[in-house]
Amino acid sequence: MTYLPTSISDDLNILPSLPSWVTSGRAETFEAVAFRSGAALTVLDQLVSDPNQSVPTKLLANRLALSAATATSKLEGRLARVADIRDAYHLAPAGEARGPDGDLLAFWRDAARLKLTERGLRDDMQGLVGSTFVDDVPRLIEAGAVRAKTHGPLAGCTLVVRAVLDADDRAERSACLLSDVVLARSLNWPTVLPVSAQRLTKAMLRDLVANGRGADLAIQQRILRSVEDTIRLTRGLAQRGAALQAVASRLRAKGSGGAVALFLSEDAVAPSTMLSPFIQGTMIPMTDRAARRFCDRLVELGVAQELTGRPTFRLYGL
Repeated sequence: MTYLPTSISDDLNILPSLPSWVTSGRAETFEAVAFRSGAALTVLDQLVSDPNQSVPTKLLANRLALSAATATSKLEGRLARVADIRDAYHLAPAGEARGPDGDLLAFWRDAARLKLTERGLRDDMQGLVGSTFVDDVPRLIEAGAVRAKTHGPLAGCTLVVRAVLDADDRAERSACLLSDVVLARSLNWPTVLPVSAQRLTKAMLRDLVANGRGADLAIQQRILRSVEDTIRLTRGLAQRGAALQAVASRLRAKGSGGAVALFLSEDAVAPSTMLSPFIQGTMIPMTDRAARRFCDRLVELGVAQELTGRPTFRLYGL
């Protein structure tokens, strides 16, 4: 049977979007960054907090985790590619070490599941930042929150990044994570979205620690651009998620509902391990052959893509 690709509507007018004045030109002052970031964060908050927007938030968090892992790899001097990091995490056999690239993605995926309650931070943060900072985490987050209230969320993020790197200039991932915690708490989000690391560079962080001229503003400008990128990503994922759900009724494979739900939460799906012998997170069985056919059918329908370009060990995603 031949399937015609499903056209994805470009009508996104129902979704909140960035006003043009936010993205026109560069915010050259702290006041401009605070003003523009207020508008951008309002849009992002509407997208991820309002269930009526139908944003696949788990998928968004995992996509951001992959981007944050790639950016953090550069900050830490390893320069791993997106494909390398994704493969290291998703294709490592169960029970075997993922290697540094896979562990880095695991770090950011765990960060995206972090519960921002007092108990959640106490119980889960040590596994992420280690013993070096864990005792200082409440103080650092509170200092960032105070700064955010008086100077805007991005100022709070920058304060925390500087404080962590002052203590350990190789703790880039912890610095970016605590920045994301401050951002999430400023917006009353229940969990973290890995945003801060996306556009930062090692040179910027060195300047920040050295109190270089304009370093604080440069960091805030880059986080603002990351927020704008995240808004565009969120709108795109909402559109692609809607397209997938629109064709769900045409998928006749047993367990297709569970498989569709997996695609709406995971950035990459490995048919042989995540759909077979059972669909991940369920007890619904699916054979390896059926899993491969299901993924290929989604590609034929134009609602998914094969991510690796390989004939074997393939990964699929929206």
